[in-house]
Amino acid sequence: MGNVTPMIPSAVWAALERLLEVARADTHQARYVANFLLAWWNAGDLGGFDLTEAWGLDEALREDLVTLFGFVARNKVYPSAFSFRSEFEDLVRQWRPQVLSEEI
Repeated sequence: MGNVTPMIPSAVWAALERLLEVARADTHQARYVANFLLAWWNAGDLGGFDLTEAWGLDEALREDLVTLFGFVARNKVYPSAFSFRSEFEDLVRQWRPQVLSEEI
């Protein structure tokens, strides 16, 4: 029997959508959120996440990060399980363009 993708609770889905929206901006908070999201997608190629970066987020974003992290840790799932590939590819283009140039 293969792996089954868990249902994502609405609170986690909302947190993920808010984090993705913030990561599209050009701010320190956006960079920290992007680092977290990209580490989730592929830490080996896109870099890890320094937990102290969470200190640079406002309270609401910290809670969204904790919500998403808890879900990911409990369910062992990547973002691709939830059809966010294009959003994460956009984050790579925005925050890790050197990764794209290395593939050429």
